Amino acid sequence: QVQFVESGGGLVQPGGSLRLSCAASGSIFSIYDMGWYRQAPGKQRELVATIDRGGITDYADSLKGRFTISRDNAKNTMYLQMNSLKPEDTAVYYCNKIYGVAHWGQGTQVTVSS
Repeated sequence: QVQFVESGGGLVQPGGSLRLSCAASGSIFSIYDMGWYRQAPGKQRELVATIDRGGITDYADSLKGRFTISRDNAKNTMYLQMNSLKPEDTAVYYCNKIYGVAHWGQGTQVTVSS
């Protein structure tokens, strides 16, 4: 059973940047289509960025041009580079498969505030 551990969150001012990491273990990471999800206070968890096993990426409209998803299969790790952060990006960020989601990790908190 694959497991995911997210890291890299923190408190950042509007316009700042963060890089999130997702470390996978317990299975063959390279075969999975992966995504970054986020859950803002009082809202449902939503899928915001995806990268398939071939490296094709897609983003929610609100993130296009600001966030970049990538993966390093040799390191069993996925990343989310977040630039030009806005207060509305404040959320707990999670990584998981897109299809047949595995057990959710603890996520990493991102807070954008002045």
